[in-house]
Amino acid sequence: MRTTAALWSALILAWACASCSSGPRPPEPGTPAFIWGAAKATYHSGDFRKTSENLVQLIPTDNEFTARARPWSAVVSAGLAQGYFDMAESYEAGAKANRANPTPFRKQVSASRSFASAATLEFAQTMQYFLQKDNAPTVTLACEYPTGSMAEPPAMLRVAKGMLMQDSEKEQLETAMLQHGVLMTMSRMLGTPDDAAKTQELFKTGEASVPRATFVYGAAKSLYDLSALYAPARLDLPNRAQMIAQEALDALKTVPETKESKALANRIQAGLKKVKPAT
Repeated sequence: MRTTAALWSALILAWACASCSSGPRPPEPGTPAFIWGAAKATYHSGDFRKTSENLVQLIPTDNEFTARARPWSAVVSAGLAQGYFDMAESYEAGAKANRANPTPFRKQVSASRSFASAATLEFAQTMQYFLQKDNAPTVTLACEYPTGSMAEPPAMLRVAKGMLMQDSEKEQLETAMLQHGVLMTMSRMLGTPDDAAKTQELFKTGEASVPRATFVYGAAKSLYDLSALYAPARLDLPNRAQMIAQEALDALKTVPETKESKALANRIQAGLKKVKPAT
């Protein structure tokens, strides 16, 4: 009895102290500050799908977080698209390898490509906003170094060989692949492709900053690579393939030409000539 009374007294005292505190009030749900905080929290936990959902809410409007949200959102959405793209490729290989039961793999191919397409369009839209409104010579990613690994999850290789997985394993694999996609894409847009140590070094102050030309070149390369999602052997949407590739070319035109950017522009133009728009 005395223990219960003491517990209640402690709870009441804690509530009273909290009520009397003069700390700042937390942001109201739905406000830009609240959404920005949610993006930070979900990103820290490695839930990049939720991070993207939060960030895209900040992109179309002008608020104190919009400018910081745009490049971060571009990286995350591009990374999600790449993660789903790669997942679909492995599941497609698995369907060919498991001739006795290809259906579960084909379902995953369809779902992964659908998610990849949604993320690709989100990425392209965000880059349009960025190119129109952000002209600073330096681009800053207002986030920490992401959760994930540069190495593709070993389970993905088993999938490609036709091995079926439990639902819980598939969910874990999807999370790992999306984290892998975001990290790989981030390293590309920061000008440190495939180098985890150099990418992490850029975040030593808490945020990473690179020249605008570096960021835009990486984004253009990601856009062009993702345009392959709409090839005849995949989603077979030539008009969309053309649109995404053209977005990549337009992005390159906004930065000074280099040997690398010229080579990429030539590849994109050659690819565009091969696309046959749907009538």
